[in-house]
Amino acid sequence: MRFRSALPAVLGAALLLAAVPSSASAAEGQFRYDYVTVEGYEATGFLNSPPSGRCIDLPGVGQENPEPGHSPKNRTDAWAQVFTGTDCEGDSFPLRPRTGGASERLKVRSVLFF
Repeated sequence: MRFRSALPAVLGAALLLAAVPSSASAAEGQFRYDYVTVEGYEATGFLNSPPSGRCIDLPGVGQENPEPGHSPKNRTDAWAQVFTGTDCEGDSFPLRPRTGGASERLKVRSVLFF
């Protein structure tokens, strides 16, 4: 008798779990880069646990700023592909997980995590 009353509860729980949308995968950790603001100040930008599989234009170094970002550091658990242009266009360079980084010679405006 207990099995018959438990079965609908288990099925209901399974249906509820199937109906709840799963969260998008994200690279755990932080991605950092340096840049000069439009006003001429040195700044550091960062992305905390950025989404994977989606191009991200880096805040502060988009088309409104003539100066691109530089010195990217990938401290996430995913590979990062940095691009010289917005919308993940232009030349690109991969940065390995956790320890990937580059000098100020590498100019960046967007990134893709995978």
